[in-house]
Amino acid sequence: MESKSRNEIDRLLADSLKQLSETRPIDKITIKEITDRAGVIRPTFYNHFQDKYELLEWIVRTELIEPMVPLINSGMLREGVLIAMKAIRADSSFYRQAVRLEGQNSFKEVLCDSIRDLILRYLSTYLKRQKTPYEWITPERIASFYAGSMTYIVIDWIMDGMKIPENELVDTFIYLFTHSVLEVVGGKK
Repeated sequence: MESKSRNEIDRLLADSLKQLSETRPIDKITIKEITDRAGVIRPTFYNHFQDKYELLEWIVRTELIEPMVPLINSGMLREGVLIAMKAIRADSSFYRQAVRLEGQNSFKEVLCDSIRDLILRYLSTYLKRQKTPYEWITPERIASFYAGSMTYIVIDWIMDGMKIPENELVDTFIYLFTHSVLEVVGGKK
């Protein structure tokens, strides 16, 4: 194999895992199968990733989270979340397999951690200018709360066959996170 950059090899391995997941559950796919399909040797995989779950994390961070960052930093939250939802739909067969992973290194855990880290990046700037009403309401707890909620909605959407259009899903995120639970259920503020 001719010399490829680290990112090109990462992409080859990610594409290989995605292709294999079209016919087999991710937890049943071996590193050898991933490397054979990618056209690289096993040691190459281990020079890039510890295991297939770290590769899954790379896919989530590279394809869902990183494209959101510049948009969110520009005040375009809706557009940022929308780009991630469209990426999930574009690779729907992979993400339908990914949500089936359970336990440690599950897609749920990887997605939640990635969203939490993204929220923390935003909060680290914003909360320097703002104080929370209680000392125990830390940026980490705020980020975990919203990341858990967003993860639940995304996983439910994927498992339900992505029936809701991305625009409607993103509008739902924004509505839920900008209104109190009483407002959402039709009560008073």
